[in-house]
Amino acid sequence: MIRNETLSPKDSLAANGRSFHWASRFLGSTMGNNAARLYAFCRLLDDMADGDIDDGPARLSAIQDDLRSGAKSHDPAFAAFQPLMQELGFSVPVLTALIDGLLDDQADQVLLASEGELLRYAYRVAGTVGLLMCDVLECRDSNAKAHAIDLGIAMQLTNIARDVLEDAHMQRRYIPGEWIGDLEPQAIVAAANAPASDDAKLIRTAVQRLIALAETYYQSGARGYCYLPWRAHVGISVAARVYRQIGIQLGAKNYAWHDGRQVTSRMTKAQCSLIVAPSVITRFWAMRPLHETALHHALLGLPYVK
Repeated sequence: MIRNETLSPKDSLAANGRSFHWASRFLGSTMGNNAARLYAFCRLLDDMADGDIDDGPARLSAIQDDLRSGAKSHDPAFAAFQPLMQELGFSVPVLTALIDGLLDDQADQVLLASEGELLRYAYRVAGTVGLLMCDVLECRDSNAKAHAIDLGIAMQLTNIARDVLEDAHMQRRYIPGEWIGDLEPQAIVAAANAPASDDAKLIRTAVQRLIALAETYYQSGARGYCYLPWRAHVGISVAARVYRQIGIQLGAKNYAWHDGRQVTSRMTKAQCSLIVAPSVITRFWAMRPLHETALHHALLGLPYVK
């Protein structure tokens, strides 16, 4: 099996992030390369958290310590990333928040209790990436950051809706317990084998609710595209539309969370790319929007949340 740590950033993006790899074609050489480098590093951090890399959790904690102290890291993955971090001015609090979220996933069992916990988790593991992408995409307007957070959250909610059963097999339940009567992961696995059961129907309703919540954050994320340089607008809107398609396909299958992971075909990606064209044209006369502060009530205290 090919280890992500041995892949180049572009190969890592192609192997692990097909939606983002497709969208990166629209970013141009410099932004595309930097986006791939950021993605590859985040992928390695995720692999460390999941134990897919030898001594991964210990390495992740060491990287966290190096970030907080400002020390030159002895970890090869972080040492290779530090020049990009310094060149683009990545925020240390944002990177540490990302690692905090990944470290939380090391628990023997992950059971989120409330929608607020869900949103804070999604901020840490994906909203943070939206913030880092602002630097990659040369987006300097501070008003853009709130929308970048929302787009990252939307994508993570889509991930969670897509991977309910896969996560349950790993003793993780990101669906808020308050939505599904505190069902534990093993009960979710059992419900997958009995799709007509009350538990399975409850989970189906929760997945529908996840997709609806994601849609709210996708809409806010899209309102921020006008802050991006036009080429970045194209790339990010394509990535978001392709990712959002996963939820649309889940909906078309009546939110059959137990029926295999949804993927988007190359043809579907091409169709999604065409759909975003009008938004690029209208950016030239669109009003720059105010962010809906209610979307961040659960996130207060986290970096760049006001």
